[in-house]
Amino acid sequence: MSNRSNLDISAYFVVGPENTKNRPVAPIIKDVVDAGYTCIQIRSKTASALELIELTKEAADVIEKAGRADEVTLLVDDRLDVVLAAKKMGIKIDGIHVGQSDIPVEICRAYLGEDAVIGLSARTHDLFDYIKTADVSLIDYFGAGPLHETETKPDCGTGADGKVITRSFEELAELAKASSIPIVVGGGVKLADIPQLAETGVDGFFVISAISEADNPRAEAEKLIEAWKENYKRKKV
Repeated sequence: MSNRSNLDISAYFVVGPENTKNRPVAPIIKDVVDAGYTCIQIRSKTASALELIELTKEAADVIEKAGRADEVTLLVDDRLDVVLAAKKMGIKIDGIHVGQSDIPVEICRAYLGEDAVIGLSARTHDLFDYIKTADVSLIDYFGAGPLHETETKPDCGTGADGKVITRSFEELAELAKASSIPIVVGGGVKLADIPQLAETGVDGFFVISAISEADNPRAEAEKLIEAWKENYKRKKV
């Protein structure tokens, strides 16, 4: 069963082997899943296809053992080949996240079918016009940001002039109102950012190093998600 119909991007964790201070990826994913995160993305620019498939399997196994296979969406960044191979091998993978320069979403949808989750990084330049006018019939959510410049992905938010464009909380509130599909925001997000971010109206936050490089990933994951739930509920009242 796909998680597309009940997609929840409120607490979204991105991880790969280059982000864990040389620690195994699977135990950190377990910490995050046990903390209540709803979306996991496997992302690596250095791992081979086989390594990515194995990481995807490990993540799927962790989610299954936690009894959360119908609640946690598992995605792979960019690599359609890895998603297709994982599916062929019987691994429960829910979909893919792509950027503007990756494989086009229409190709992803054609190969993965209607049940797959497809996320797209929103264009940095002309962001507001793009979100208002983009054809969202093939995608399930936008990834937006960065909130801050980040060493994890130095080119995140790079504009046409090569400079990084960060987004204020005020801009994110405007994006939330303008978008017809859910928006998840990341890029250097820290615990101190969560209360204001949750109050902008966006649908979730994503983090990498705030958890994956923490001395105690489980504790940090819990602090972030608790702060989100507290402030998002307050906004909804």
